[in-house]
Amino acid sequence: MGAKIFFVFFVFVLFTAASFPQEAARDTIPKYAYSTISEFWSQMNDIFNDPNFSNAEWGVVIQSLETGEYFYKRNEDKLFMPASNLKLFTTAAGLLILGSEYRFQTNIYMNGHVDGSTLNGDLVVQGRGDPTISGRFYDDDMLKVFNNWADSLLDNGIDEITGNIIGDDDAFDAVGLGTGWQWDYESSWFAAPSSAISFNDNCVDITVTVNKKNHQPQITVMPETKYIIILNKVVTVPKDSVTSINTYRELGTNVITVYGTIRDNNDSVKTYVSVNNPTQFAMVVLKDVLKKKGITIGGYPIDINDMPVPLDYAKMKKLFTQYSPPLKEIIKVINKNSQNLYAEQLLKTIGLESYGYGNVENGVRAENKVLKEMGINPESLSIVDGSGLSRLDLVTPKQIVALLSFMYKNKNFIPFFNSLPIAGVDGTLGDRMQNTKAQGKIRAKTGFLEGVRSLSGYAFTGDNEPVAFSIIVNNFNVPVKLAENIQDLVCLRLANFKRK
Repeated sequence: MGAKIFFVFFVFVLFTAASFPQEAARDTIPKYAYSTISEFWSQMNDIFNDPNFSNAEWGVVIQSLETGEYFYKRNEDKLFMPASNLKLFTTAAGLLILGSEYRFQTNIYMNGHVDGSTLNGDLVVQGRGDPTISGRFYDDDMLKVFNNWADSLLDNGIDEITGNIIGDDDAFDAVGLGTGWQWDYESSWFAAPSSAISFNDNCVDITVTVNKKNHQPQITVMPETKYIIILNKVVTVPKDSVTSINTYRELGTNVITVYGTIRDNNDSVKTYVSVNNPTQFAMVVLKDVLKKKGITIGGYPIDINDMPVPLDYAKMKKLFTQYSPPLKEIIKVINKNSQNLYAEQLLKTIGLESYGYGNVENGVRAENKVLKEMGINPESLSIVDGSGLSRLDLVTPKQIVALLSFMYKNKNFIPFFNSLPIAGVDGTLGDRMQNTKAQGKIRAKTGFLEGVRSLSGYAFTGDNEPVAFSIIVNNFNVPVKLAENIQDLVCLRLANFKRK
């Protein structure tokens, strides 16, 4: 079948299948479903020779997990930017090094002594990378953890602190942004800076509405804090116009400009902006929460870097410890939602637990040992962050499938498998391959950067044969939907494939 004819055919199959009821799609077996590996290989060549990608490059590996037989290979040993497919490396290493039940800890100390109900001294928050202090695991109540800390202080009989609220983030380095990240990512929620103390994904939530009385744009921020400054540059436009809201945080500051247009018809737009210095941000909000709970604070919320002398934990008393949900739940956020900050926090925590200090270098150093166990030579790839946001990350499709194959045989396979988006069901694959044979039979991690679209994971054929696959395209300049259509079609072929 010629490439142009095939492209028309595949669009027809894809969109016709999407219009069928789910049951009908499952009962319809295409004529090409029963075939040999040789025939399947030929079909794949037709798909990946699509003229829309003549100036791009595809890297593909599809391998049986039962026999080791390759269903298809294309540029399997060439290096590609993986985008968020790199999270497969981070989460696999996290499970293998830390364990599925690992919980991040945040320790709360008092640096002083208690006299009656007064803590004469400082309250110290010692962070160790927990990314979950937000509403994500607490019914969308972003202040739940801080309110719990306030209750614990009151339970300890403390209702006054004469000193400061100190955030100790020294377990991690002070490099919040990844190597090779674009400079204009800095204020974006998806590039929030990593920190040993993290709160609300190191972002503020911004909602723009129109005041019903004066018809002027109004902005609300959560959490309510004076740590940031909002410059409202939004303009109200007629109801038949377009709402378009943008944000920008001035580099190295917490001055956020909100600009654009909003229709005068009760439109509401919610967006998120990263903060500068997540540790101090968290301490400012914590102080506000403590005060609202009736705890008097005499000092200031500060970052440990502003301390005149180092802290001596040997002379402090630990009051309590905050534990995160287990890692097997946290990696679902990383892989299903493709959450970059969580991935960066995990990579640095791997370094912290392995070598005593949380930075990317130590995280990658520990990860490389795991890669060797998988049969992957660390010198033959490039990993510079945990999320894949950097364009300096480079891996091969064959290396990704080697990782998937290793995890398939490992005791940590179930939590790893459960963390992956399910085609047509949830995560970043929730709206892809719906009402087709591929729905529910593909578990895979997506990845996207400008000019990059990747999809790697597990498929189950029409014979229920487990298959590992990696499909990456780099350097394309056509709409990303075309790349997704090709990836989805390959998954549909796998889900239908039955050996003759």
